[in-house]
Amino acid sequence: MSDLTLPRPVAFVLGGGGSLGAMQAGMLAALDEHGIRPDLVAGTSVGSLNGAFLAHDPEDAVRRLPEIWTQLTRQEAFPGGLLSQVRTLHHTKINLFPNTGLATILREHLGEGTTFEDLKLPLGVVTTDVDTAEPRLIRSGELLPVLLASAAIPGIYPPVEHEGRLLYDGGLVANVPMRQALSMGAKSLVVLDCAFPGQIPSPPHTFAEVLMYTAMISMRNQAVLEAPIAAAQVPVVYLPGPVPVRMSPLDFSHTAQLRAAAYEAAARYLGGLVVDGPGLYGGPGVKIVSDGENRA
Repeated sequence: MSDLTLPRPVAFVLGGGGSLGAMQAGMLAALDEHGIRPDLVAGTSVGSLNGAFLAHDPEDAVRRLPEIWTQLTRQEAFPGGLLSQVRTLHHTKINLFPNTGLATILREHLGEGTTFEDLKLPLGVVTTDVDTAEPRLIRSGELLPVLLASAAIPGIYPPVEHEGRLLYDGGLVANVPMRQALSMGAKSLVVLDCAFPGQIPSPPHTFAEVLMYTAMISMRNQAVLEAPIAAAQVPVVYLPGPVPVRMSPLDFSHTAQLRAAAYEAAARYLGGLVVDGPGLYGGPGVKIVSDGENRA
């Protein structure tokens, strides 16, 4: 396959979306096949976790990420049943799940005590500063607490204290961190947004799903507003998503389906893509249909 030439440095921008993050593993495989590789990475929430795996070992991430996602279960990421959630909420007053399961997963695949400086690619992780309600881009220091903060969806996980600041999920204020990638020096953006197109969660049936549903819906419009602004400065390749699957962002049983469908949609799109200067190539809400035509 012919390589797509983009102005460097190229930033991969990975958005949040709970278990829908499995799509990013498929998107990364399609990008790798087309010779599109990052010089730096910016991520939010589950996108920061995938981004950390990518930045940790960019040469092997395309192989390892599907393996990691295949092994993930809801019980690992969100441990405990309904009674356990009630007990946790009663004890903490603010969250249903501990972040211990997520921390164990990250330690297993990134190592204990890993820092941003240990990574092979520059990584920017977006969190929300509780005091200011503004995005906070973190690029140095110990990696684990920052990743836990970036994925700390209010009501689901506890906030994380880091360097004297209380932090929540970055998706509250910058679910697809394009501005942050530009601030890191990117001259091209490749966006892996697992919340579009039309990835509306299924109707929630539990309190945890209500919280996730609310968070995802509130995050969706940020990308619509920010993508044209970023595209006025640099090329923004906005990968299309697959046909929507109505599922809970807490449901990890569709991992293989999501990954395969995202790979096919991205590969088909990249095969016909021509980039000629700054602009928005694709965009939030655009998908590839069976006849190969792009539609909103």
